Amino acid sequence: MEPSWDLTFDADGDVHPGQRDRLLSGAEAARITDLLVFAHGWNNDQALARRLHGRFFAPFARLTGPGVRLGHAGVLWPAMRFPRERIPDFEPSGGPYAEPPGPSGAAAPPPAAAPPALDEPTRRLLARLFPGPGQADRLDRLARLLQERSAVRSRVDEFARHVRDLVAVRETSPLHEFADDTGAGEPAMLTDDAVEVCEVLAAALESTGHPELLGGPRDRLWHGARELLRQASYYTMKRRAGTVGQLGLGPALGLLAADVPGLRVHLVGHSFGARLVSYAVRGLPAGAGCVASVTLLQGAFSHYAFSERLPHDRSRGGALRRVPARVDGPLVACFSRHDDALGRLYPLASKLAGDSASFRGLWERWGAVGFDGIKAVDGAARVRLGAALPRRGCVSVDAAAVVRRGGPPSGAHSDICHEELARVVCAAGRIAGA
Repeated sequence: MEPSWDLTFDADGDVHPGQRDRLLSGAEAARITDLLVFAHGWNNDQALARRLHGRFFAPFARLTGPGVRLGHAGVLWPAMRFPRERIPDFEPSGGPYAEPPGPSGAAAPPPAAAPPALDEPTRRLLARLFPGPGQADRLDRLARLLQERSAVRSRVDEFARHVRDLVAVRETSPLHEFADDTGAGEPAMLTDDAVEVCEVLAAALESTGHPELLGGPRDRLWHGARELLRQASYYTMKRRAGTVGQLGLGPALGLLAADVPGLRVHLVGHSFGARLVSYAVRGLPAGAGCVASVTLLQGAFSHYAFSERLPHDRSRGGALRRVPARVDGPLVACFSRHDDALGRLYPLASKLAGDSASFRGLWERWGAVGFDGIKAVDGAARVRLGAALPRRGCVSVDAAAVVRRGGPPSGAHSDICHEELARVVCAAGRIAGA
């Protein structure tokens, strides 16, 4: 997997200048023809992210022909993964939060009937995700409320208020631009009645087969409250992914295009990393035509993000509707029906305040691109895994045949390390085969 580079970004999208410069000079010196750029999704440390990058990049050496001089760049950005959400067959059993595989090879489920809690490792991770004055006190209070699990409604309201304060940004902050893929505002989970939100989230958790929801009604409600915290933290990462992509990676790719003319860049992103690389294309400087393909793996953002006109509001389009035209090749979204994080929880977390659609309608209106592919884009293709890809435009690839393993609550969301998916990247980028 040589040559390879890291590109590290902070929460504001600022890139490590030394790493950027090493990529610019190294790609030119090595006469790279094709550069794979991979952005991880939720993740807790850079060492794990580098191992994931290496695992995903591993098949490419045997898939590419002798005329291809391939380079690899891993995007490292501050995200968070709640403990117990494994990447199947990736993290070794016996690790800090890894469960041994079950009989089918999938991750074994978490222990049954555990009460909802905010344990110390998770609190430390949240403290890194939410730095700043007063945030540590909020996290302490959230932990106490989960420990108490009071039946008093006002305690649930207080929990939700602290969660919402935790993720809030100023009204004038430019971060608002990067929070929403369809221009419709903040999700209902941050505005609606706290008890109702927690009850709905608990029901969604239960639908994934989550084994911890075996206690009484009070514990069930507080499991929903903990899920509210989890989803709100992921909302922050979703917003951050857009920021890092448009303000950080996009301009860095522009410098690369100027320094190494003719270099073909192939962007690959998983989960929120898929959103990051999509916003990176939106952030490319004018005239930078280096992006030869984009491949989204279980993308955690709206399936309408690339739409010129939203089906439920023809006056608006998706935030990324101009992106496919800036890619000199196809924009490919791999999706899987086995992804419970996107199929069951994401639509509820994305629903807006005041939306009157039925629950059936919610899945269509607020669905994710990694669950059912790209929607409402004229001419977009849908193909099976392994089929030929169009040379341009949006295409959805049903990857359920390989993206299928993982335990609750996320299902197969992180089951992405497959040679079949590497072959999709090669096909999308027209990278010559061996």
